[in-house]
This record gives sequence, C-alpha cells and structure tokens, in this order.
Amino acid sequence: MAMKLFANKILLADGWAAEQTLTIEQGVITDITQGYVAGAERAKGVVIPGMVNCHSHAFQRAFAGFSEQGSEGKDSFWTWRSIMYKFIEQLSAKDAQVIATQLYIEMLKMGYTRVAEFHYLHHDIDGGNYPHLSAMAQAIFSAAKQSGIGLTLLPVLYRFSGFGPKAPNDGQKRFINSVEQFNHLITECFEIASTHDNSNVGIAPHSLRAVDKDSLSAAVTHVRALDANAPIHIHIAEQQKEVDDCIEHYGQRPVQWLLNNADLDKHWCLIHATHINEEERQGIISSQAIAGICPTTEANLGDGIFPTDEFLLENGTFAIGSDSHISVNPIEELRWLEYAQRLSKQQRALLANSEQKSVGLNLWQRAALGGAQSTNSNTGELAVGKQADLLVLDDKQLRLFAHDDDHLLDSVIFASQQNLIQDVMVFGRWAIQDGKHALEQVSADDFAELLAKLSA
Repeated sequence: MAMKLFANKILLADGWAAEQTLTIEQGVITDITQGYVAGAERAKGVVIPGMVNCHSHAFQRAFAGFSEQGSEGKDSFWTWRSIMYKFIEQLSAKDAQVIATQLYIEMLKMGYTRVAEFHYLHHDIDGGNYPHLSAMAQAIFSAAKQSGIGLTLLPVLYRFSGFGPKAPNDGQKRFINSVEQFNHLITECFEIASTHDNSNVGIAPHSLRAVDKDSLSAAVTHVRALDANAPIHIHIAEQQKEVDDCIEHYGQRPVQWLLNNADLDKHWCLIHATHINEEERQGIISSQAIAGICPTTEANLGDGIFPTDEFLLENGTFAIGSDSHISVNPIEELRWLEYAQRLSKQQRALLANSEQKSVGLNLWQRAALGGAQSTNSNTGELAVGKQADLLVLDDKQLRLFAHDDDHLLDSVIFASQQNLIQDVMVFGRWAIQDGKHALEQVSADDFAELLAKLSA
C-alpha cells in the first residue's frame, strides 16, 4: 500500500522545493506532487536526503575511549592497532551483534541511513573457523535488521601482516582467510543478503600490505561474477609508513600501484587515500573511483589530511565514513572535512564552488551521492525512482539559526551543537520518530552490560 508524505520544505535532487507530497511504494519514491495530497502524513520539519556511511568497523564502537592514554609522545596508528588487537580477543558473535546494533541505532539517530560495513572479524576467539564461515557476518546482518539501517556488507580479505608478504601475527588470527575460503564466505554472504531487505554485498581487500596482486585479482573476479557492480573498498595510503613500505617493496606508491595493477572503476572506494600526490589524485578521478574520507578517525589516529579542496575542484567523487566510531555523526565528519582544509590553507569556505556557494549544501549533497555510489545503492537523493531514505529536521531548533534555502545546511553543519534530526525514514519505513528508536533502551542496556564485561 502506498504511503504519502507531505513536506513544507524539502531538498530534492534538483534543489530546495516547497509544499511537496512524496508517494512511496515498497520503499521507493514513485511520485512527487506539488501541494498537499489528501491523506498524506505531514513531515514535522524540513526534509533532506539521508546520509550514507561509507566506512565502518562496527566492533570498534566498543573500543572508543580505550586508547587515549598516551605513551610519552610515542603513540601512533601502529600502537593503537596493537591495543585494538588485544581488545578483540574477547568478542563473540553475540557480542558483535550487540555492539553493531547499538552502533547502527546511534548512526540512524544522527542521520546515517545506510552503512558500508568493512567487516574483518571473521573467526572464533581462538582463530578457528565457525561451523558456518559467515557466522560473524550474520551477526552484522541481524544488527542491521534489528536497527532498520540499510547495509552494504564488505567482508575483508586479509592474508598477510605486511608487504613481502609477511606472515600474519597472532593479533590478526581472527581476520585471516585463504582466497578460496574467502570466496566461499562471499558466496554465503550473498545468500544471506538475498533474504534481507535493503542490503547488498561487496568485498574489501584490506590493504596492499594485507593482500598481494594474485589474491586481490582472484577476489575481485569472484565477486564480479556474482554481481558485476559489487562495491570494492580498500584501505590505501592511510599512513606515511605504509607509503614508504610500499615504495620499498613495489617501487611504487600505493595508489600508483593500484592504478597500474587493478581495473579501478566507479564501484571502487579508496578509503583514506590520505598520502597521495597530484598524479595519484588525478588518477583516482580519471578512474571514477570514490575517495572514502573519515575525518574524525583520521584526526584521532594522526593519519593526515586528504587534499579535498583540490580533489573537488577537479570534480572528484567522495564519501564520508565514521570508521573507528570515535564520533558517530555525519555533521561532524563534514564539518571537519571543511575545517581541515581551512587550517591547512589558512582560508575559509573552501569546499564550495561557483554553482553551489553554500559549503554545507554542497558537502551534504555530494557526500550523500558519493556514499550511494560507494555502496551501489539506490540512495543519495530524493527523486522519483530513488529509495525513500530521508531525514526530518527539527523546525523548533532550526528557527534559532539562519534557515533560508541558502543557509540552512550551513547552519546545520557549522552552527548548531544539538542534534537537529527529529525523524528518520529508511526504505519507506520510520526508523527514528521524535528522536527515538523503538529498541534504543534495550540496546543501550545490553551494550552497557557488555562494555562493563569487556573493561573488567
């Protein structure tokens, strides 16, 4: 049965519009009509497209806050990683589902309507296989279903501990698969996805230090046989040490090697790509691959700053992700995406252009569309034929800031310190209403209990 939703103000694919009624059938917008249509539900505020989270490690939500103790100026991404390895030794499949459910509810409340889960916790606590290889993946699917968020699952191929290739270390034992076993896992995940609404599957070769050319090629070939448009995400050039090690091993920088050895296309998402030169930047754009930028995590880990200003000036496509979930807030990701450029360039309002002078509007629209591309999902904008993934903003709070069409999303991203999202619809169903999720109290209690156990 069709649902109708009327909005006094709505951000459609071609810009702001007033007094529009959406007709939604089976989760998809089938008609947009000027004016109020009898029987339509009235949105309680301004309606904008939902945001896509292009990069998530769900289990790391439980780790947030455990790694900020410092080590006399010697702390880095690599020391953080060692702490994280010890943390995950405790997590069961049930624990993973509890964490992911809590995380996905938090994402929904902050405006993410879909998540790309870069999922690499595959095996049992001792590193042995579960009876079903997809047991941990099933926990993620179940969490997405419970929360109501859209899911793009990206099982991670992880084979080595470093260039060489180097044998995996003990902390990585729960990640490791042979190529054959990994491809079997992917097939199982496609089967699970076929029974879950609003979900799909791709792959995530972890990084060039964790896969070699043959295993990368074999994994891509397998997933492309299952879905020619399956998303492929990879960590790349996140840390300067990774760049140096890649040059030493391959004689090429990481993105340079990838451009020369993999058939990148619009379904590839290069996560971080922090340390790239001009040639690599232009190569990413020419290939139509997406840059998956995670500003709060990149800041937290001391990764560096992606050259977003130059990338967007050359019409590159980007998406945002919350990665380690030190923050679960797309507004903060977009704010720091802009602020990092301001700090490095000592200028203001950099991530806008002559066609769209509002930084906030430009960033929201481009990030949502890039996130949709990165997940091969029918999302990212509100138009006929697109999924009804949308957010309703709180008019009572918006009225306290500049809120005409030219300034509304600037105020949302740069001025307000409160969560302005009142209602969230995913695939035509309300997941958040009046700022609440139906399972949020139960989920929070389960998560708090688990956190107490993990920190004991």
